[in-house]
Amino acid sequence: MIDTNQLQARFTTLRSNKIFELFVVAVIIGSALLVGAKTYDLHPVALTAISWLDHFITAFFLVEISIRFLGEENKRDFFKNPWNVFDTMIVTISLVPIENSDMALVARLVRVFRVLRMVSIIPELRMLLNSLVKALPQLGYVLLLMFIIFYVYGAVGSTLFSHINPDLWGDISISLLTLFRVMTFEDWTDIMYETMEVYPLSWSYYLTFIFFTAFAFLNMVIGIVVNVMNDENEKLRKQKSIDAHEPTLGDLNRQLEEVKQLIERNSNKL
Repeated sequence: MIDTNQLQARFTTLRSNKIFELFVVAVIIGSALLVGAKTYDLHPVALTAISWLDHFITAFFLVEISIRFLGEENKRDFFKNPWNVFDTMIVTISLVPIENSDMALVARLVRVFRVLRMVSIIPELRMLLNSLVKALPQLGYVLLLMFIIFYVYGAVGSTLFSHINPDLWGDISISLLTLFRVMTFEDWTDIMYETMEVYPLSWSYYLTFIFFTAFAFLNMVIGIVVNVMNDENEKLRKQKSIDAHEPTLGDLNRQLEEVKQLIERNSNKL
């Protein structure tokens, strides 16, 4: 008869198994493809097959989240991880029937978001998202300064160029949209040449704006994100190193059994 510790060790081994993780990733990708397939006009037979596949995926996700929960040594720690809470919510809402239910629309939308479970499964994706979130406080000041530059240039553009093309410079809100178009290089030369017919030196307005936004501030944003990603990557490597050398509860139980057997053999000899 398998005791609780041995069962715990088996679930822990299974959830950390690479083949199992790859299969989970494959099911998540399949779930995303099914959501895309439902947007087409399909034959009723194909719709029936997709419906059965959807039921299988939902059942598999329920089994997979149960294995991860049972493989946790301290069950309370499972819900301390926000990714585990997110996965549990997605799986729980996915159990809501799609048809003949007031929650049908919510259930369909949740099935779309099941592809986000890829982030919780793959550590590298979690690292990227965590880096972006941790970089937000530093990015806030850069974005604030960028907004100030946008606002100043938008006010100047609306003042100088509104009579040239009201559709692009009629007020400051429209000017901000036009400047965003300039920053992303979407036919910005057409806008520049139009104003240069009235103000020949207006090219300096566009070039300085592009320098500040597309070059200077964009590089600052990239630099901040890269630095945070390097820190998170270093933490991930250290955590993997610790996990590789940290014994599990199953290992400790096996070592304890070996010690008991050794003591018993020595006692028999004496």
